[in-house]
Amino acid sequence: MLNVKKAGRVIKRDWDLYLLLIPGVIWFLMFAYKPMVGLRTAFYDYNIFRGFAGSTFVGFDNFIEFIKGPDFIRTVKNTLMIAFWQIVICFPAPIILAISITEMKNKFVSKMTQTATFLPYFISVVVVCGMVVNFLSPSTGIINMILAKIGITPKYFMVLPQYFRGVYTTMTLWQTTGFNAIVYIAALVGIDQELYEAATVDGAGKWDRIRHITFPGIIPTIVVMFVLNIGKIVKVGYEAILLLYKPSTYQTADVIATYAYRVGIENGNYGLATAVGLFEAVVALILVVFANKLSQRITENALW
Repeated sequence: MLNVKKAGRVIKRDWDLYLLLIPGVIWFLMFAYKPMVGLRTAFYDYNIFRGFAGSTFVGFDNFIEFIKGPDFIRTVKNTLMIAFWQIVICFPAPIILAISITEMKNKFVSKMTQTATFLPYFISVVVVCGMVVNFLSPSTGIINMILAKIGITPKYFMVLPQYFRGVYTTMTLWQTTGFNAIVYIAALVGIDQELYEAATVDGAGKWDRIRHITFPGIIPTIVVMFVLNIGKIVKVGYEAILLLYKPSTYQTADVIATYAYRVGIENGNYGLATAVGLFEAVVALILVVFANKLSQRITENALW
């Protein structure tokens, strides 16, 4: 009873802040939690015209069909491989960029670099994928023109499976690095400048200051961003993959999310598609919990 009274006093005191919170709560309830009711589709041989009442309950058959199917190993492997490339290449890049920008002596160059790397994030993924396809065109693409000038035979990169992961990772790196660096730049600005001054007086060079002050100062931010990215990384930006991949590149490009799209939207098997999506969500949850525990054990910093 005392807790209820205390909560009431807090709400009464900060009523304007809670009022501002209401639109966000409504959005989450309507678009994040209410659609979760549809997850039961994964346990039905769902017919969109008959609804749940007219559809057959099949239990875990959709999950078994996916796991035992010929596409399971390929989609899971591709998802994990592309996610691994993004963790190894795309995750550290914003940290390096943020440190480089803050360490620049020329503030004009620093601001121009930040702006130039920040702008690609606001280009539509459809436009970016179109640019990639045009740049890599075997006849008119600038990349193949350069290769031809130096005596290398032009290649149609977009239909060769061995190049897909590299192309996709490079595109993601270019588009997202500048935007993701903003968080780390904000964390770097918050580091006490007196630490740098004291280190300089003690004779520490630039690399020593980065190693002993800059990097430890943003470790908590890196940990939080890493755990948050692990949860999203299983989807590996499937919208861009849908726009880039072709049947000839399914071998290395087809991930769990794109497989669910084809099964549900193109083939109309909504039960199996929902089961695949639910499987992906469970994998993402496991990875987030594991990454959080690992981070807590190694760095003593964690999201919760």
